[in-house]
Amino acid sequence: MQIVGVITGSLIVVVAFNLFLIPQGVLSGGMGGISMIFGMITPINTGLANFLLNLPLLIIGYKMLGKKFIGNTIFSVLLISIGLYVIPVYAIANDTILSAIFGGALTGLGTGIVFRSSGSTGGFDIIGMIVARKRDFPIGLLLSGMNAVVIVISGFLFDWNAALYTLVSIYVTGKVVDTIYTVHTKLSLMIITEKGDEMRKHLVTNLYRGLTIMDGVGGYTNNKRSVLITVISRYELNDVKNLINEVDATAFVNITETIEVMGLFHRQSPI
Repeated sequence: MQIVGVITGSLIVVVAFNLFLIPQGVLSGGMGGISMIFGMITPINTGLANFLLNLPLLIIGYKMLGKKFIGNTIFSVLLISIGLYVIPVYAIANDTILSAIFGGALTGLGTGIVFRSSGSTGGFDIIGMIVARKRDFPIGLLLSGMNAVVIVISGFLFDWNAALYTLVSIYVTGKVVDTIYTVHTKLSLMIITEKGDEMRKHLVTNLYRGLTIMDGVGGYTNNKRSVLITVISRYELNDVKNLINEVDATAFVNITETIEVMGLFHRQSPI
């Protein structure tokens, strides 16, 4: 399912770029926007520029975000780069403001789907994911802040009307990303299992969170069980479910939304 999400989200981003944003001279945020600038002022294709600009950030992300995340990100970057190269640039709408709004919304939709599939579309998204994991902050708002540099470049290279349209596009993208990918929403998990020690080791090794473990007894069977409690971000839920199933597919798991977290939420030194 993750691969399907990465493919779907990446193709939506390509459609947003080549059918709405690029034909009207409206930029996207991050490396995508910088790639568009290269495509507009140089003979370099936007897809090729997108791939080359993402390479250094992919290396950084590999070291800090893990193989699975970066694997999906590399796949997404390749799909977007190839899509931008293959799909012709064609204006669906002639109105610039409508193109900026719909292009931004589609970009946010595609990016959010890729995020929920344990990946990213590369560029500033990788930086945003690193910061969001270290500091509890809405990633869409974070990306919008970093994208200010693209707006300024757009204004100086083209004109300030284009820069303002780009601002609209980036703002809409950030709002849609935060709607789909609620990384700052917390979930509390209570895991009851007879394989407590195995579950503890597996989660501590693979999960960027701490655990609290208590002893329990089954009310019906009177067998001893372990009760593991942890708090995670919503984006981690699918990965945690898979980790639990890998150890004990019959484990009882209660998942509740958490209003607020006090104290240490981020594990300081992953094992």
